[in-house]
Amino acid sequence: MRPVLYVLSFLAVMALGFWAYRENYATQAILRDVTDLQNEIGSLRESLSIERAEWAYLNRPDRLRDLATLNFDRLELLPMLPAQFGVTNQIAFPPAPLITNLPLDGTQEVSGTLAATEGAQTP
Repeated sequence: MRPVLYVLSFLAVMALGFWAYRENYATQAILRDVTDLQNEIGSLRESLSIERAEWAYLNRPDRLRDLATLNFDRLELLPMLPAQFGVTNQIAFPPAPLITNLPLDGTQEVSGTLAATEGAQTP
């Protein structure tokens, strides 16, 4: 009986060692993936900051003013003047909804009949 117990114990230790070996390599692979993802996130953040800096550089007011002056004939842009803006009295708002005399308790009576279709039977 004792040799069987020794063999089963040895097999259990071998199985646990094999399991630990596989888990170790699986963990290392996942850690490599996490490191790769963190590196990718860092490079994407860096490129985003570069894009933001380039956008700010290209949208400088003096550069845009020079571009508008260069392309005045083609774009026909004019400087903004206060006379170009309207007054709120000139805005055409949609008409106000009609107010009906509905009860305030949320109930409403509806009366009428439904037109029966041909061939339909009523119970």
